[in-house]
Amino acid sequence: MSEKPFLFDRSGRRYPLAEPRWRGDDGSPLMMSELPGIRPEQIDRTERSHWRYRAALPQRFQREISLGEGATPLLTVGTSLGDLRVKAEWFNPTGSFKDRGMSILISTLAAHGIEEFLEDSSGNGGSSAAAYAAAAGMRANILVPRGTSAAKQQQSLLFGATVEEFDGTRTETAAEAERRAADIFYASHNWHPAFLQGVKLMSYEIWEDLGFVAPDNVVVPAGAGSNVLGLSLGFGELLRAGCIERMPRIFAAQPANCAPLVDAFDQGALGVDIARQDRWSPTIAEGASIGAPVRDREVLAAIRTCGGGMNAVAEDAIVDALRMLLTRGLYTEPTGALGFAAALHHLGTGLIDQGETTVVVLTGSGLKASQAMSQLLGAR
Repeated sequence: MSEKPFLFDRSGRRYPLAEPRWRGDDGSPLMMSELPGIRPEQIDRTERSHWRYRAALPQRFQREISLGEGATPLLTVGTSLGDLRVKAEWFNPTGSFKDRGMSILISTLAAHGIEEFLEDSSGNGGSSAAAYAAAAGMRANILVPRGTSAAKQQQSLLFGATVEEFDGTRTETAAEAERRAADIFYASHNWHPAFLQGVKLMSYEIWEDLGFVAPDNVVVPAGAGSNVLGLSLGFGELLRAGCIERMPRIFAAQPANCAPLVDAFDQGALGVDIARQDRWSPTIAEGASIGAPVRDREVLAAIRTCGGGMNAVAEDAIVDALRMLLTRGLYTEPTGALGFAAALHHLGTGLIDQGETTVVVLTGSGLKASQAMSQLLGAR
């Protein structure tokens, strides 16, 4: 590595990793400088978690906050359109992929000496933050939108976090959390760059799962887009390290009821790169219903750079994909089925070839979305 890793904002200003901050002085989200990636011999094969790829991280930690995240199975699902590989992320400790990012984020906060933090979430992010805070001996304060299901709040509460309902939408709740950041460290999984460093390790895991070969395509649901960015970072590092021959195409899917990134992507020829959707409808894929993604420009650039794409998926198509997964014994949350629905669409249109290796990220467990799953049962 020619120079020490650093953080930078959209204006280009640099910040040292040792400085505890969650955004740049210009108000924009921070990204990590390019890292060189690692080769197979640098994997710690004695470690059965995503910490086996710790050599790919920008810093070493005296204390690694881990609950055994990662090492999730890559399964094959047969369909009439061809086989798909699915990454079953509900095998993570709190039942979703968020544990990957939170492990590195909380390890970073511990290295900075932070003992208490604020996070805003309507589901998986909050419960993951609460779990890793408990593991680290930190105090977690979770701000949730009014109406967030009691089941989703319960996991955070049982981990010992303080949970407060805010009388507003998901976007308004995030804005309130940013205002409160003047008095408490804001450890938002949507803002903090360390979170993406954890998600990127999924790229290394998929690469190892496939015998140290990159897939042709990866399909993910997208709300804020952390899966898109994490996978882009990880596979980009593997490409720089000479471990893969080319970047996989990354395809992101959003529910048609809330698709600000898709709208911005479709208008890209007009130079529109700002994703915001102030009016949107409820969706069964509630984990992807974010009206104003913080890292919109970065997500759109990552998709364009790898030659991927984005599409909006109708509610009935999400439900159909969820039912198909259930008939295969895969109890994923509807947000995970959103990505699977998109993959089926791309296979049907020929955008993804049947002979290609395509990985779909199933983001979390159906147990995390009990209300939506109950509605599905009632609609049989």
